[in-house]
Amino acid sequence: MTQSIVVQVGQCGNQIGCRFWDLALREHATYNKKGIFDESLSSFFRNVDARYSNPLDLGIGDGKQKITSLKARAVLIDMEEGVVNELLKGSLRDVFDHRQFLTDVSGCGNNWAVGHKLYGSQYQEQLEECIRTAAECCDCLQCFFIMHSMGGGTGSGVGTAVLSQLQDLFPDVYRFVTAVYPSSDDDVVTSPYNSVLAMRQLTEYADCVMPIENQALYDICQKVYQAQPQEQGGKRTYPSGSGQVKGQGSVVSGAGGATKAGQEKPFDHMNNIVANMLLNLTSSSRFEGSLNVDLNEISTNLVPFPRLHYLVTSQTPLYTSSSLRIPARRLDQMFTDAFSRENQMLKADPKNSMYLACALMCRGNVQVSDIRRNIDRLRPSLNFIHWNTDGWKTGLCSVPPVGHPYSLLTLANNTCLKTNFSDLRDRFSRLYKRKAHIHHYTSVEGMDVGEFKESLESLSSLIEEYHKLDTAQAQPVPRLNIAS
Repeated sequence: MTQSIVVQVGQCGNQIGCRFWDLALREHATYNKKGIFDESLSSFFRNVDARYSNPLDLGIGDGKQKITSLKARAVLIDMEEGVVNELLKGSLRDVFDHRQFLTDVSGCGNNWAVGHKLYGSQYQEQLEECIRTAAECCDCLQCFFIMHSMGGGTGSGVGTAVLSQLQDLFPDVYRFVTAVYPSSDDDVVTSPYNSVLAMRQLTEYADCVMPIENQALYDICQKVYQAQPQEQGGKRTYPSGSGQVKGQGSVVSGAGGATKAGQEKPFDHMNNIVANMLLNLTSSSRFEGSLNVDLNEISTNLVPFPRLHYLVTSQTPLYTSSSLRIPARRLDQMFTDAFSRENQMLKADPKNSMYLACALMCRGNVQVSDIRRNIDRLRPSLNFIHWNTDGWKTGLCSVPPVGHPYSLLTLANNTCLKTNFSDLRDRFSRLYKRKAHIHHYTSVEGMDVGEFKESLESLSSLIEEYHKLDTAQAQPVPRLNIAS
């Protein structure tokens, strides 16, 4: 059985990670009725006390017992210790190994250079020690999942410093990155700088990147809210401006996890969307299935060119709460929804762009024939590149998400990303043209102004690669004449 390690960096990364572990524990507690530490659990957890073989027999969320022997395969990093301290006070505090924490108090001041150059160098040895300690507890380490934001300083700076370290320390272990991109109206004025500087590192060192946009997450939360009946358990739930949905229970996660209803923090519901995506992505690693997909197969099948490893994610259902009275979607409708822009975690338009490859990760009561039938139904409406018209990767895990008969996650390598990256480049260029705030970066030791130009060139080159593929697809393919 292979294992994976989750590296949570910055406020955003740690908050998403907290929701992931919360919901992952909920899934294992639901389906592991005997509460025995087994191979499924060992993929993301380790048992630190061999005498205690029933770490799930805990009544998770009821406050009666504590998780004492089950530890998450996680590394928690933040240069501002507030979020990590909150985790230490919460119901998941015993799930994390305190030796896997690395914090500071001053933060990075929304500055990529402070995070990458200053803290990345200052804490290099401690970072390596945390990662090595986590890796030594794995029998067969397959993948690192790095979670961070792109707009701030710690997520973008320290997050990419960790990514480059992983390339040096574990070059043969896959690196999957969940990167949360800022909205166009983000209140951090330097977020375009941080995002573009970080993207150069993601392009060079990651195996797969799943870009997430805050605005797309907020829109999904609004959609879930609007789909609810007016009354839920006698109380109406209302969305707030931050993307949080208040009221009885959690709209997205529902009651039953380690975090109790009413204890959700701002953005928890948006973070749950990302956590649910990671649950679906890793389901084949955590549970049995008739057509399970190794994580290395995702990179092998969906990334035809090394630099073009950015994937558009979409999933259905958008929530996991079994208490919601929203009727389950029919199976074929689920496949249609998964290719809808409203279910994407990125504001993009894949259907009017070109697919290089696509993965369908199904869970639950789904047959291989169901997948094939829907591929044949959807194929005419999707524009695949001419040399990979059968570029579908399918996975089928037999264990459904809690409260639903089935779910579907799609991962699409699509040229539509060039539009998002072009918008980011434009926002970067508007700042850089005026040399606004540059001195905050160049005053950091080791940061040279040339890195701005190099990062911009790297992003422009990535956009151009997508553009060339679109252009080549638009041209007629010459037919090969075979002499008789």
